[in-house]
Amino acid sequence: MGGTEGYVMEKPRNGKSSNEKPRNEKPRDVKPQNEKQQNEKQQNGKQQNGKQQNEKPRNEKPRNGKPRNGKQYVMALDAGTTSNRCILFDRSSKVVGAAQKEFTQYFPKPGWVEHDANEIWATQLGVALEAMAMAEATAADIAAIGIANQRETTIVWDRETGEPVYRAIVWQCRRTAGYCDELRDRGLAKPIQEKTGLVLDAYFSGTKLKWILDHVEGARERARRGELLFGTTETWLIWKLTKGFAHVTDYSNASRTMLFNINTLAWDEDILRELDIPAQMLPKPMPSSAIYGFADPSYFGSAIPIGGAAGDQQAALFGQTCFRPGEAKNTYGTGCFMLMNTGEKPVFSDNGLLTTIAWGIDGTVNYALEGSIFVAGAAVQWLRDEMRLIETSADSEYMANKVPDTNGCYVVPAFTGLGAPYWDQYARGTIVGLTRGVNKYHIIRATLDSICYQVYDVLWAMGETSGIEPAALKVDGGASANDYLMQAQADICGVSVLRPTCVETTAKGAAYLAGLAVGYWEDKEDVVKSWEIDRTFTPSIPDEERSARLAGWKRAVACAKGWAKE
Repeated sequence: MGGTEGYVMEKPRNGKSSNEKPRNEKPRDVKPQNEKQQNEKQQNGKQQNGKQQNEKPRNEKPRNGKPRNGKQYVMALDAGTTSNRCILFDRSSKVVGAAQKEFTQYFPKPGWVEHDANEIWATQLGVALEAMAMAEATAADIAAIGIANQRETTIVWDRETGEPVYRAIVWQCRRTAGYCDELRDRGLAKPIQEKTGLVLDAYFSGTKLKWILDHVEGARERARRGELLFGTTETWLIWKLTKGFAHVTDYSNASRTMLFNINTLAWDEDILRELDIPAQMLPKPMPSSAIYGFADPSYFGSAIPIGGAAGDQQAALFGQTCFRPGEAKNTYGTGCFMLMNTGEKPVFSDNGLLTTIAWGIDGTVNYALEGSIFVAGAAVQWLRDEMRLIETSADSEYMANKVPDTNGCYVVPAFTGLGAPYWDQYARGTIVGLTRGVNKYHIIRATLDSICYQVYDVLWAMGETSGIEPAALKVDGGASANDYLMQAQADICGVSVLRPTCVETTAKGAAYLAGLAVGYWEDKEDVVKSWEIDRTFTPSIPDEERSARLAGWKRAVACAKGWAKE
């Protein structure tokens, strides 16, 4: 599993692959190695018996349900938007060790969001070591590392020093909205969507990368000379873990850059030319389940294969075992994301949905329809941190149940615009229907309900596009633990909501992809056995009430749209 056969890679330029690493790529902060260490590094960079690095190792497949070589766990690195986590899973998909740490959010201007890439790396490595200590595990116990990551977030760094040239520009950042309008006015929205499956929007990596090259002095010239590298978060973490050995991305993350042709599985030369992005700074696209390289022995005590990567939402789709066309899941995190597996052919939408690569595995690529909601859990954080209406996020469930309804109040949490199916980057947060009788409990309940309304909008658009009306919705993510939210979701959508026993499906998906690459799990049927339902929420309100509430939501959205446009 995880081979590259049958995939179209980027065409070589000037006699060598644009993804080939120059000789002097090693970071300057890596200490010179003695001869013994060099030999060890070389052995860790390839398999025995002359096999190449990305081929599947022999003798790794489980026998009689037990992995060989004493490997007990798979490590999942879950690189999120507000925190980094590490979870160790055993073969039955049980959590045996976990750690989490938040990192700093930067908001230098209204609508701008940034991260410190070095802090992302440091916290991710720190929680990995912490989780291993919790499980009393050593590197010898880890079969492979899988990575699930916040998507679209854009990092550019120096090939030699490993130092970022600018802060990471986060997927939420709206600084390139005006440039996207220019491209749209020139008629480029449709050709970009046909190639990438994406709506032309500041959400994606391409225009963020262009902004860095335009605004960091000398950056574009340095990139043309091969001195700078680009990557989304998984590319950055793999590069750091391998100390510059592997500059790669997986197909699912590549499909979120707005630079990748999902039909040919290659970086699109026309889009790169339009955005003036040098191809040599881009990572090598690879399947989502493949051995990309090995974590350097200095981090964990010995080398560990990095065997899987996927954008967090695609990883959650895989972790929810939505392996068949028509199966869908919704993840409640900082944002809210619904994906439906559409099989081995892309399905394009006229309803504001994205067409994206779900994963590449076993020599095939699966596609998905996606509806992206920018603000979900972040709305609860807003209640806690800015409005100070609750002390902890968990309080929102208790507070919402203090009142029987929202007293006619609606909250539209369009803090950074509206995603699918509206795609209004100028929408802004709005509270409507306020009367003298509205109190904080009504506003808290309306904020939770707003998440459910946004999910309904996406579910409706997905059914229209695919012709499939889901009979149920699988859910995961932190907010799925909120029973009020899940019941409200079932009521508003009119379908059953299925919450699994383990809601850590994003990390689990990354673990599955990595474990399959090294034979820790035998095949996809092997991992389906571990998916179990914790609770089913069924609709409990009349159709008339549902229709009335949805009509009020549509009126509220109309008030929020276009607010920031001058």
